[in-house]
This record gives sequence, C-alpha cells and structure tokens, in this order.
Amino acid sequence: MSDETTTARRTVEELLSRIGSGDPDAIAELYAPDCEWKLNWPESEHGRTATPWIRHRPAPADAADHYRTITDHHVPEEVGTVVDQILVDGPNAVVLGEIRQTARPTGIPYRARFALHLTIADGLITRHHVYEDSLAVARAFEATA
Repeated sequence: MSDETTTARRTVEELLSRIGSGDPDAIAELYAPDCEWKLNWPESEHGRTATPWIRHRPAPADAADHYRTITDHHVPEEVGTVVDQILVDGPNAVVLGEIRQTARPTGIPYRARFALHLTIADGLITRHHVYEDSLAVARAFEATA
C-alpha cells in the first residue's frame, strides 16, 4: 500500500470517528482551506428552509457549520450511520453506507443510502462530494418546507 493510500485511509477513518463523536470543530480540522464540497441535490434546492445544511461549503468553518446544522435538525437519540465499505486508491476514498435519522421538525424517520467521495492531500480533505438518497431526506422534511 502506498503512503498516499495509507494517509487517505487514516484520514477517512479519523473523519468517521470524529463525526461519530459529534464535535463539529474537530471534524472541520480535517478539511483543507480550499476544499471542494458538493452535494448531489439540485442547485435550486440548496439551502432550503427545511434542509439548510444542504449547500456547498468552501471552507473548514463551513464544514463545522454543516455538522452543527445537521445535528440541530435531527433527533440525536435516533441517529445512526452504517458504513458498509471504505474503498481507497491513492488519495481518493469512497465511503458507502446508510444514514439513519429522524427529522426533528416532523418526527419522520428516514434511511438514506450514501456514497461519500473524498480526496486527501497531506492528511487534509480537499474534496467532499456526497451522493445520497435525497428523496428520502426531502420526504422526511417536506411537511415543514
């Protein structure tokens, strides 16, 4: 395994650990200042009132805000993520799994399959692209939209 692949795997594992611990500032420390952050939602839906965390994030401080906002909009006791697989090739990693959440405003639980594509450089995340079942998320929050 190359040093680049080892660094990427360690960074992804650390990211997942920090997400699990729930400390947005510690999570944000893993993002490069010029991280390319994208979600697979239509641009017109970014920042919707019911799902304000869904928007592009150009800086580490934005990453911290992303994780805080997700927490604010979900029932903490009903949160779970299952990681099925982590694939790493050089600086690129893909995390496959399922998010299990309950929308705080509606009380509607949902499950959403996801793929998280990350690129790591010098131990920092330079690309964060999320592909998820956005319809499941939207339906859980649609009563408040």
